[in-house]
Amino acid sequence: MKFYNIIIKYRFWLSLLLLVVAVVLNVTGTGFWPTFPLYFVAVIGLFSHFFIGPLRLIQEPMEQGNIEEVEKILNTIWFPGLLFKPVRSTYYTIRGNLAMMKQDFDTAEKHLKKSTELGAPMPEAEGANKLQLGMMAMQRGDLKQGESYIRAAIRAGIPDKESEAVAYLSMCQIFMNKREFRAAKDFFRRAKACKPTTKQVLDQIKEIEKYISRMPG
Repeated sequence: MKFYNIIIKYRFWLSLLLLVVAVVLNVTGTGFWPTFPLYFVAVIGLFSHFFIGPLRLIQEPMEQGNIEEVEKILNTIWFPGLLFKPVRSTYYTIRGNLAMMKQDFDTAEKHLKKSTELGAPMPEAEGANKLQLGMMAMQRGDLKQGESYIRAAIRAGIPDKESEAVAYLSMCQIFMNKREFRAAKDFFRRAKACKPTTKQVLDQIKEIEKYISRMPG
């Protein structure tokens, strides 16, 4: 596995080297057909570099929290527009998540929108992207856009119960703001049914609980 990762890491330069060797052998009298395997491997290597990319290398540094290494790997993708559609969608999702970690919300929104437009490789990833876009819209005070994205996220499916609870709590807040209290209570019940455990989500539930019982409907 490590050897395969090394091949992926240096695939572009190795492919160029093979291509140069093939050309030199070809023009110095070896002929085309004896050097054809070198041409073939070189072309496959270049094709996979530009159309598949090195995203396989990201898993280990992501698990280790080595964000600098993740960005270094992403920076080797010079032409993301050439990546196959599912790979390109994943690329923009990762770029968006990294931008959010840096609190660069404009860049995050730009990348996540690109990923959503391409269609995420898995419905759960699409749901997570749309939830993040909805949260950013709410931070800007655009509740209409926020509601649209969060509804779409719920329809697409959200990958974990904590995020699902956040989605329902956000919808609860939106409907509280619209004074549609019955809907707000329904979303609040759904959020609690997710049984979240993270402190931030539990604190949000406690805060909303102070007001929800006083609401009509």
